[in-house]
Amino acid sequence: MMLWLVVAFILLSATVVMSLTFGLLKNASNVNLLRLIAGVQYAAALVLAGARLTGNA
Repeated sequence: MMLWLVVAFILLSATVVMSLTFGLLKNASNVNLLRLIAGVQYAAALVLAGARLTGNA
């Protein structure tokens, strides 16, 4: 159960960062780096959820 909460928190964090890069921070000089960080967070959540569903976590 705790792993699902971690996955949900990671997804929430990545979604907030991604929405900020398309909103308030769209003119920031490091917007591509922020989008990359959000992408890595989405990938980490996907890996964790996949490991949980296959029984490896």
